[in-house]
Amino acid sequence: MEDVTDPAFRALCKRYGADRVYTEFVNADALVRDIASTTRKLTISDAERPVAIQIYGREPEAMADAARIVEEAHPDFIDINFGCPVKKVAGKGAGAGLLRDVPKMIEITRAVVHAVHTPVTAKTRLGWDEPSLYLSDGTPFIVDLAERLQDEGIQELAIHGRTRAQMYRGEADWTLIGEVKNNPRMHIPIIGNGDVCTPARAKECFDRYGVDAVMVGRATFGAPWLFAEMKEYLSGYPGLQCSGLSAAPPRSMEEKVNVLKEHVLSSIQWCGNDERKGIIHSRRHFAASPVFKGLPDFKQTRIALLRAETVSEVFAIMDQIVATYA
Repeated sequence: MEDVTDPAFRALCKRYGADRVYTEFVNADALVRDIASTTRKLTISDAERPVAIQIYGREPEAMADAARIVEEAHPDFIDINFGCPVKKVAGKGAGAGLLRDVPKMIEITRAVVHAVHTPVTAKTRLGWDEPSLYLSDGTPFIVDLAERLQDEGIQELAIHGRTRAQMYRGEADWTLIGEVKNNPRMHIPIIGNGDVCTPARAKECFDRYGVDAVMVGRATFGAPWLFAEMKEYLSGYPGLQCSGLSAAPPRSMEEKVNVLKEHVLSSIQWCGNDERKGIIHSRRHFAASPVFKGLPDFKQTRIALLRAETVSEVFAIMDQIVATYA
C-alpha cells in the first residue's frame, strides 16, 4: 500500500467504518538513518485510532531500533511486514523475502517484540512459492510458521492467501488461512487477506474460514466507502462488532465522485498545499475507482482525467462524467 494509505486516505477509510488502518510501510534502515521522507510516514492522529505503523527490514537490530523510534509516535500497534512481494523489497531479503529465511524472520520478530511495549502484529503470505507450501511431514508451512510467530509474542497475524511467487496473480487460497485459524494451538486473532472485494465475499470469508477479521487492500483504491458497504451487509452477523460507522456509504455516482473530490483536496493539503503534487499523488485512486469502470466510450475521458494537473481541471472532468453517465 505504498503511496496509498497516507493520512488523507486513512481518514476517509476510518470515516466509512474501517476498524483499523495501517500506515504505508516504513523502511527500518531509512528510519534509523532519519530520512525525512520516511519519518514523515509516522504521522498519525487520534482520529485514526486504532492505527498500526508498519515496518519492514531484513536485520533484527535495525528492525528493533526502528520499532523503538516508531513507538515514540504512539501507534496502537507496530506491524511487521513479512508479506511484501515486490522485487526491491523481497529481492533484498525483506518483506516476503524472509519466507526463504524463517530463522531470521523469527529472530526479527523476537527482537521487535522485546524492544517495545506496544503490541506487535505481523503480516505474511502462505509461503515463497508452490513447492514450499508444505513441510516434509505434510504440515502446511503457514500453519507451522504461524505457531512460531505466535510463540515469539506477536498479538495478531494477518495472512495474504498467495505465495510470493504469485505476487497478486490468480486467486487467493483461503483454505490454508482457515487451517491456521482452526489450528487448536493458535490463540491469537487471525486476519484473512486477499480478494476481499465485495461485502458478500467478506461475509463468506467469515462464514467459511472463521477468521477474526478480514483485511481489505487494493479493493479500497478510489472506494473508501467499501467498508461502510461491508458493515451494512454484515450488520447483525453473530460475533462481529460493526461499530465505528460514522457515515453511510454513498449511493449515487455523484455522491461517490464528491468523495473522490474530497480526497483530492485532502491529498493536496497532505502534500504541503502543492496542487500539482497532491493531484498526482491521488491519481491512482480515481484511476482505479470502480465509479468509472465499465463506462462506455470512456477511454479519452480517462486519459484527460489522468493528465489534468489543476483542481479546476480535475473537478470539471469529474462533473462532466457525472452529467454524462449518472
